[in-house]
Amino acid sequence: MSRPRGSTTPRAAEPPKHGGEFVFGGPTTWGTEQAVTVTDARLYGKATAQAWDQLHPRLTRRAAWLDHGGPLPIIEGTVIRLTVEKLPSCGVNKPVWLGWSGTAATANDVNRCWQSFLRRFDLEHTFRLFKQTLGWTRPRLRSSEAADRWPWLVIATYAQLRLARPLATDLRRPLEKPAEPNKLTPARGRRGFRNLRVKTGSPAGAPKPSRPGPGRPLGSKNHRPATRHEVGRVLATGEAYSRPAHHKKGTKPRRTQ
Repeated sequence: MSRPRGSTTPRAAEPPKHGGEFVFGGPTTWGTEQAVTVTDARLYGKATAQAWDQLHPRLTRRAAWLDHGGPLPIIEGTVIRLTVEKLPSCGVNKPVWLGWSGTAATANDVNRCWQSFLRRFDLEHTFRLFKQTLGWTRPRLRSSEAADRWPWLVIATYAQLRLARPLATDLRRPLEKPAEPNKLTPARGRRGFRNLRVKTGSPAGAPKPSRPGPGRPLGSKNHRPATRHEVGRVLATGEAYSRPAHHKKGTKPRRTQ
């Protein structure tokens, strides 16, 4: 990592693009921290976080920057060093280095970063619950407005499952261990959530009998077709992909066995 270049530069030479070096393994190159926080954690004891502002890596023309035209940009961020007093697993206690894309980090920003890092496994399991159990990625929405509203509906559903844990019945599977009502996972609470409708009231009135609508008349055209978006496949040469003329649309590949 490098620091920002200084304000004074030699007149005869070209202005340097990078400042002094910041070496993770060299404490003499760290300098003074911009923010230091000390927090008492239940599992880790005293957690100390140090933050250095406006550090940036030296980019090279490879990987994502291989075809970048012009000079390479300088992307500044904040580097955080986290040390804890103890580990729950009694393993080797080593410092953890974290990077944040923001600058001018305050003490609250530093604490939020390293606490979110410790909760990364909980966040990963939450996203897996959204996708596998609550069907976050299942619907094929046509409009971008509906796609923006759907994640908020999934989050609201997750909040309802968390609030319904003390009321839901544990309908556990044979291989699952019994759990206390207030410690049910959202997936297990979802199994007994449907039975809560009988216990709780509803502000809505009783549904009235009705018949389905006639729908679009037979033989009429759909005047509101769905918007089709191009896939945008690009070849390795940078050219847009186009279906060869000898490939018929809708044909299946020939079996080789």
